[in-house]
Amino acid sequence: MELFNVVSVEEAKEIIDKSFTYELDSEKVNILQSVSRICFEDIKAECNIPEFKRSTVDGYAVISKDVFGASEVMPSMLELKGEVFMGKVPPSDIICGECLYVPTGGMLPESADSVVMVEYSHKLDDNTILIYSPVAMGDNVIQIGEDIKNQDIVIKKGNKLRPYEVGVVASIGISEVTVYKRPRVGIISTGDEVVSCGVKPILGEVRDINTYLIWSLLLEDGMEPVSYGIIKDDYELLKSATQKAFNECDVVLISGGSSVGTKDHTLKVIASFDDGEVLVHGIAIKPGKPTIIGKHKEKIIFGLPGHPLACCIIYKVLVQNYIYSLMLKSEKIYVTNAVMSINYHKAKGREEYLPVELETIEGIVIAKPVFGKSGIITAFSKAWGYIKIEKNVEGLKEGQAVGVYKL
Repeated sequence: MELFNVVSVEEAKEIIDKSFTYELDSEKVNILQSVSRICFEDIKAECNIPEFKRSTVDGYAVISKDVFGASEVMPSMLELKGEVFMGKVPPSDIICGECLYVPTGGMLPESADSVVMVEYSHKLDDNTILIYSPVAMGDNVIQIGEDIKNQDIVIKKGNKLRPYEVGVVASIGISEVTVYKRPRVGIISTGDEVVSCGVKPILGEVRDINTYLIWSLLLEDGMEPVSYGIIKDDYELLKSATQKAFNECDVVLISGGSSVGTKDHTLKVIASFDDGEVLVHGIAIKPGKPTIIGKHKEKIIFGLPGHPLACCIIYKVLVQNYIYSLMLKSEKIYVTNAVMSINYHKAKGREEYLPVELETIEGIVIAKPVFGKSGIITAFSKAWGYIKIEKNVEGLKEGQAVGVYKL
């Protein structure tokens, strides 16, 4: 029997990095359709934000030295020269001894350098304001360009456009942005025993899970999944579907058929293409050891394990990492700090990704392993996330601090 020539997870990532230079195209989209898209180029401001001095409070625009030392015992007395209306230029400038009423967000007159909150004032008559508190130069004022300066890069290439970034882009007057095209990812499920989820299986058959699992993971990550259906354990059928997926997609994923059985054809299909190359067959990881990484026409193909949890873990650890790299996606991954609920033993020599559910007890987050045999399919749905256990670690102890990654 052929044996796996396993590599570590890091070695697999290095092989991918060295073997592929594939690039995605770009497209322009309206900012209303840009949420969750990835910037193809830096977005630069062509204006200042704000473009005028603005008040951050309701109050009186003043020259700060006029209210130096002001107090309730000895207020400063200023002449009221009028009111600033929202969206309008101040009716006049002010000189020493004068002030203008300005609402929150209103424009300050040129010579005003600060704003006194209305709570620290009293209107003595229509023309006279008493100020009971001093302010320093710049107090309660947003200066020209304090938020965004002209020619600032406001969104960097590779950043994901969240609703907040869309708001920033709108503020500088940009209605279209250049983003990476959504990667098209082909999904092929294999197996004589696999039937569609809408079909009632006969004894010995199982419903397709991985197509729907992978499809949902890709949608969650902003990709464009393409399903090529369920392919029986037939070499010619699998090769035809794989060729079609390569022609139409940026990445190809084959679920099942990655082991070393007589009906596992993924390796033979990859090797059969004129420039096909199997780069990895077997990774020192649990779950997910029988993973394949191949290449055809500068495009990558992953042979994913048929077990749903292993399929999900390999997607999170390798597939997602590669697809993100195509778009230079810079998204930080944060871990949740927890402590182990039990002692857990693992074999040395391979990384293990242990699914866990979380529970908070007396303010402490407890990580409880979700156990399941190889054929159990609900382990990943019960888990909140997973713990990465390094390959040379033999296990975890009850009460040990661990980091949990969101699944």
